[in-house]
Amino acid sequence: MTATSTSASKGPGSAEVTGFYEEDTGSIQYVVSDPATKKAALIDVVMGFDPKAAQTDTAQADRILSHVRDRGLTVEWVLDTHPHADHLMASDYLRGKTGAPNAIGAKVAGIAELWRDLYHMPDAFDPERDFDRLFADGDTFHIGELPVRVMLSPGHTLGSITYVVGHDAAFVHDTFMQPDAGTSRADFPGGSAAKLYDSLQEILTLPDDTRLFVGHDYGTDDRPEPAWEATVAEQRTENKHIGGGTSREDYVERREARDRTLPLPDRMLHVLQMNLRAGRLPETEADGNRYLKIPLNRFAQEVPE
Repeated sequence: MTATSTSASKGPGSAEVTGFYEEDTGSIQYVVSDPATKKAALIDVVMGFDPKAAQTDTAQADRILSHVRDRGLTVEWVLDTHPHADHLMASDYLRGKTGAPNAIGAKVAGIAELWRDLYHMPDAFDPERDFDRLFADGDTFHIGELPVRVMLSPGHTLGSITYVVGHDAAFVHDTFMQPDAGTSRADFPGGSAAKLYDSLQEILTLPDDTRLFVGHDYGTDDRPEPAWEATVAEQRTENKHIGGGTSREDYVERREARDRTLPLPDRMLHVLQMNLRAGRLPETEADGNRYLKIPLNRFAQEVPE
């Protein structure tokens, strides 16, 4: 599947957003542009990774770059919302191809600290080296003439961030899913269902007509085709996990019960070792090859009844 969909600008101060669906991991990648200046940012773009063969490829990133060229856009930023656990990020590759700075949330430093221990690699990760900008909550920047505000949105990870672009678009990554799918898991190291609930509620304080663009979709029994856009008003009233005013206590109980049934993503232990380096592959060793270090027996998996 190569689904692509563009959400048109609604006028001055409103971004044009094109989402690109990546079928292997259900990820959505975004090109966000300012129609007035043709300046753009790339958000959460995927580097291909086959966990069975430990093989990487640049097909998705090159697809995004082709779209940028076809639209006559200039890339100003390569952005990620968090160190992804289910796909390899293309941040370092795209920075090299475009010359644009890459960025992620400042609390990636805390995530790196957790995973240095889990990988037993005490000197492995240096976010200040591998990312040009580490955004704190409340930081601002621009895509062309469009203002962008950073919101800290922890829960899925301790350092996830949301990008609020212009007056009517927000990239909410692994917080909300589509209203008929609910919300994202919160059981990875550093995650918290309670903090995720608080992040969801903060996102819902944005104006009702704000377009919320999610990080993943897998379809549903009633909706087999992927989708990734809904408004704040739609999420507030229709979201199957929190719509209609679900309490924090009820949400946490439901989210944690659901998370206990979920297996780890099949790429997680591979890709986090690279994503904490902006998707940069390990250095080649003396034989000319690259190697990953995978922790064994560190993650207990409950088997659903």
